[in-house]
Amino acid sequence: MKLTRFALPLTASLAALALASCSSPTAATTSPGASGSPSASTATAPIDVVASTNVWGDIAAKVGGDKVNVTSIIDDPDKDPHEYEASAQNQLALSKAKVVIENGGGYDDFVDTMLSSAKNTSATVLNAVTISGKKAAAGEELNEHVWYDFPTVEKVIDQIQSSYATIDPASADTFANNAKQLKGSIDALVKKEGDLKATYNGQPASITEPVPLYMLEAIGLKNKTPDAFSEAIEEDTDVAPAVLQATLKLYSGHAVKLLAYNEQTTGAQTEAVLKAARDNNIPVVGVTETLPKGEDYVSWMTKNLDAIGAALAK
Repeated sequence: MKLTRFALPLTASLAALALASCSSPTAATTSPGASGSPSASTATAPIDVVASTNVWGDIAAKVGGDKVNVTSIIDDPDKDPHEYEASAQNQLALSKAKVVIENGGGYDDFVDTMLSSAKNTSATVLNAVTISGKKAAAGEELNEHVWYDFPTVEKVIDQIQSSYATIDPASADTFANNAKQLKGSIDALVKKEGDLKATYNGQPASITEPVPLYMLEAIGLKNKTPDAFSEAIEEDTDVAPAVLQATLKLYSGHAVKLLAYNEQTTGAQTEAVLKAARDNNIPVVGVTETLPKGEDYVSWMTKNLDAIGAALAK
């Protein structure tokens, strides 16, 4: 488990939070489907929700509809999410949140640090990795990218629905209906994974990081990337020359059907792998850790699956 996936600088101080609280807060990001003000037909103010990334923020907004106001802290698809720096604005949002959704697994520990600094002890905190029930195998690290695992996402949706209904019982039916509709869309994604598995089960694949690994495994693909390579990239450390050469041989030897490439975390060694794949006509599927612009969770994952299917068909 990594101790930090996002940096929390000392400059995000309580003094900054106090200064920010003197003015009206502005949400860093309001996910599609969320509303910043209560509707005219309800006397209940929207539930303030903070999610560590816009992935969980979008899901939170879909379940809550206009009954919630969602702030997503990490929301820029053009930036490496590992380089996040906390702001007083985000800390203020956390101090007011009734529900907080974090990924967990060491991915976004900054959320717990900021909650502690904001002294928000009343928020319901939902940890996706904890909800998933996933445990690391002996001697291995847990793959914390659980938003690529559809059964986990559905479990999180259930917990979000329950949390909202506890806070706003009058809207419980709305939350239940929204959750049912969203889970129906995700069930369709599970079916798409199953259809791909029926055709491509056992095919070899490669990655730069384990970001999409749950999806690849659900399709039945076998990851051939040396663990030492993907672990070094994820930990932002140098890849040993022998490990890099072994990874590059996957492409020159046509030992894999595709490369799943994390477009948000790149460097000289991942670019060398990308070049080797392209030079040897190995299909490349770009993946990200946050929602691309103009996408919601379901459309994003649909495009990921379509891209994998197209690559495998070549």
